[in-house]
Amino acid sequence: MRPNGELLPLLRLALPLIAVQVGIQSISLVSTILAGRISAVALGATGLGAGIFFAIGLLGVGIVTGVDPIASQAFGAHRPRTARRALWHGIYIAMLVTLPLSFLILGVLHGLGTFGVRPELAVATREYVYGRLPSLFPFLAFTASRIYLQAAHRTRPILASVLVANVINFLATWILVFAGPRLGIFGLGLGSTLATLYMMIHAALAIRAIPPGPGTEPLHPLDGILFRQVFRLGLPIGFQIFAEAAIFTLVGILAGTLGTEAMASHQVALTLASFTFMVPLAIGFATSVQVGRAIGRGDATGTKGAGMAGIRLGGGFMLVAAGIMWLFPETLARALSSDSSVVFLAVTLIRIAAAFQIFDGVQAVASGALRGAGVTRWAMVVNLIAYWLIALPVGTALMFGKGLGVLGLWWGLTAGLAVAAVALTTKFVLASRRPIAALQP
Repeated sequence: MRPNGELLPLLRLALPLIAVQVGIQSISLVSTILAGRISAVALGATGLGAGIFFAIGLLGVGIVTGVDPIASQAFGAHRPRTARRALWHGIYIAMLVTLPLSFLILGVLHGLGTFGVRPELAVATREYVYGRLPSLFPFLAFTASRIYLQAAHRTRPILASVLVANVINFLATWILVFAGPRLGIFGLGLGSTLATLYMMIHAALAIRAIPPGPGTEPLHPLDGILFRQVFRLGLPIGFQIFAEAAIFTLVGILAGTLGTEAMASHQVALTLASFTFMVPLAIGFATSVQVGRAIGRGDATGTKGAGMAGIRLGGGFMLVAAGIMWLFPETLARALSSDSSVVFLAVTLIRIAAAFQIFDGVQAVASGALRGAGVTRWAMVVNLIAYWLIALPVGTALMFGKGLGVLGLWWGLTAGLAVAAVALTTKFVLASRRPIAALQP
């Protein structure tokens, strides 16, 4: 297939996945909006708590994502039964990692004071995460199920589950926080937990309706070889995602040391940047599937075409998003906070976020392209270098050395994202110049 011919199939898969990612982000967005109506402390706590939950939880998500290249390449090679077996091993891994990750989240929560987070913010953050923590296993299981469904090009069940989950989240959160038992910040977390549980159940029922494919090979028994392969592919993805999520969480913690307004402003800008990021993230998922399927069917031209089409599409969308953020920062800030001091600082942060939008989009899609090819360690190394050896030192130097406060932290993030985008794209271009060998589970 010609490179340009990969764009239309990619779009057909990416559009519903974009809606899915936006829907997932909307769950957190509703919590943020409702938290902003409670107080600035509640807004900051919701952002910091969600950041901690996802930074650590995404380590598990990454490990489970080891299912992705195996399932995609298996469908491309017309071996759907192998893809189904990979899904089951993703569920087993989700069970394995839930408990240790939960303890890690609790440990971080009870150590917030050592990072200089103010006591009232630390207490409120713990309250939110206590309500959110039971959703960890459903979140990981839904991730494995979603990966299988998108690899099978069955996106409607994923979209339906997320749409209904948003309704459940809004109604449950409103009742728990404002109309019923008035559980406050704890209710914000609990509402999200109920929504996540529904998504897992809906996806599981959708998968049961899909025939596993011909063959007699059992689907459920634990296969040590396949388990290790999923884990081996997924562990670098986990550390890659963790490196990125953790740096944003650490930036949030550092912002929290500057005061409630700085933390709330950071959360407003981060919520907007995270929302736009859902689009290239979904394009990255679609790109991973299309690259993996092309490798599975032995199509070297289609492999490169799918990857480059995705990178161009993701970068193009983020260019538009950057323009909107640059032109209308105050309007966007006021949609998330009614506090004038928070809005004032958030306007500048949103404009900085506009500066790194393109880099963020390109690195997300390039990472997906490499994931579909089974190249996961490179992305891990790049992210560790970009965020922890570039973004953090530059950001803290500007924060403390130049006195830029939270603005300096965000400029550091911009530098790290730029390095990641260039390095990941270059790696895919070089790797796709020759045929990429398919994985052999």
